[in-house]
Amino acid sequence: MSQLHKVLFILTLLFSVVAEAKSKKNKHKKPHAPKSFNPPQNISFIQVDPPALENKGDFEIYSTGHWELISENAGVSAMHINLLSTNKIIVFDAKVYRMSRIRLPDGVPCLPYKDFKTNEDKLDCFAHVVEYDIETNKVRPIKINEGDPWCSCGGVAPDGTFVNAGGFADGARSVRFMGPNCQDCGWREYDNVLSQDRWYATQQILPNGDFILVGGRKSFSYEFVPMEGLSSQKPFFFPFLYETSDFDENNLYPFVHLSTDGNLFIFANNRSILLNPNTHKIVRTFPVLPGGSRNYPASGMSALLPIDLNADTVNAEVIVCGGNIPDAFYFAETKKIFLPALQDCNRMIITDESPEWDSELMPSGRTMGDALVLPNGQLLFINGAQVGTAAWWDADSPNYTPVLYSPEKPKGLRFKVLKPSQIARMYHSTSAVLPSGKIWVSGSNTHDTYRDVDKFPTETRVEAFSPPYLDTDFDKYRPQINEDVSEKELSYGGIFETVFSVEDADGLTKNDIKVSMYSPPFTTHGFSMGQRLLFLRIEDLVADFEGFYRVRLVAPPSSVIAPPGYYLLFVVHRGLPGKAMWVHIQ
Repeated sequence: MSQLHKVLFILTLLFSVVAEAKSKKNKHKKPHAPKSFNPPQNISFIQVDPPALENKGDFEIYSTGHWELISENAGVSAMHINLLSTNKIIVFDAKVYRMSRIRLPDGVPCLPYKDFKTNEDKLDCFAHVVEYDIETNKVRPIKINEGDPWCSCGGVAPDGTFVNAGGFADGARSVRFMGPNCQDCGWREYDNVLSQDRWYATQQILPNGDFILVGGRKSFSYEFVPMEGLSSQKPFFFPFLYETSDFDENNLYPFVHLSTDGNLFIFANNRSILLNPNTHKIVRTFPVLPGGSRNYPASGMSALLPIDLNADTVNAEVIVCGGNIPDAFYFAETKKIFLPALQDCNRMIITDESPEWDSELMPSGRTMGDALVLPNGQLLFINGAQVGTAAWWDADSPNYTPVLYSPEKPKGLRFKVLKPSQIARMYHSTSAVLPSGKIWVSGSNTHDTYRDVDKFPTETRVEAFSPPYLDTDFDKYRPQINEDVSEKELSYGGIFETVFSVEDADGLTKNDIKVSMYSPPFTTHGFSMGQRLLFLRIEDLVADFEGFYRVRLVAPPSSVIAPPGYYLLFVVHRGLPGKAMWVHIQ
């Protein structure tokens, strides 16, 4: 080898070593985008979705989740909750107890009331509503002036206003409003504006943005929530609720889901129908679900499975799990015999021509549990008990163990048992999906007052549960939305763009991501009203620069598919959701 060849060989080796070192240095470099991203005009975006691209599938995650205590005292036991677009959770309990673990702020007058046991005039100086800040874990107490919201229903209007209807006694015909999108808001209360009592009723938003109220104790009817300051016109008699009512009811808080055809799927006890809310006609009667009762006080779980807008046919499928036999409440209430909760889990495509229930078994029985739809399309069954029913002192054996349910997997492979909590979450417990993907968990009060010392003390502690998809070992694959350059105001059927980054894209293609829109529900008594998750249609995905991607999406085609309002938008990379941003569609 000549001297010149030797020099060239050494230079080549040195160049290779330097290039490899530079590559390693930048491999795990976290991408950073300026707040205002305007790419140079001479850069052409790279298409990353060639035809016939292989789907890598979701990451295999072996974690069973993680629990953390995030608040020692939320002030009230979380009987009712709703996450708002202000990143605050409205949390409230019954007023009938006349106590909580937080007092009204200084300067706010106490509420006078008559103690019917002693006939004495007394003052209620406790707050029964708090606003929980999910970013600071601090609470702000709020005063209820009049009607009791005990066992009421609720939802969020298209403009972000929280709307709560019904309740107990003087609150059974009340409607309460809060917001929209304001700091230090109070409740605006209107008593006696509903046409019938709505205690244990269900509230569901409709495509036009109105709310329908279905049922309630001894209210075999439905009606529509009036505009603020007005009164309801009339109730509509609903024989279905009368027909499904047992001696112990078992049809309170009926499961109501808005189908993809604009009709309402209504499930009560063990039966279900499809109601046209415009014509007031029952357009379909579904097969009876055998095995037992599913609604309060048997208290099973139900959810509308994710709606995939990428599919050729957009179907609606519901799931109903757990509960107890029809006589379980009688045995629990009168004899303190707690019968095992139902263990079956049942699905039905309600838009099929000939729908049928498809059943399988959960890892354990569950009553009073929550069924939450997660950002990646999985479901989480959490809270509740393994024996007994809802109501005071009527259950035992808390179900500490959450279960992950993957609806797309084959039967027999859908359930995964997760890490248990150490806190009993039974009657009057609640949970919510947060923008971070964590699960906010609080409440549980099996008594007719607040008790500090008991087998199951009144719970005001708050936990956060991290599902397996939040395993920190996978953080480098987790999408991060750049909110500053992503569109937040959507129009039906319109094209919009979301910009996100991934530290380690691992050869990211269009097939590797999903984008979901989630409507945070009003949750109480084991049912999340108005819960809805959509997988948006992806037009294309392009690589911008240094780990950033721009995904072009099609907004939901109509308000039948996505009722107007605020949604959490998640970018999901092979089953891993990043932190959501709020979007609004109307």
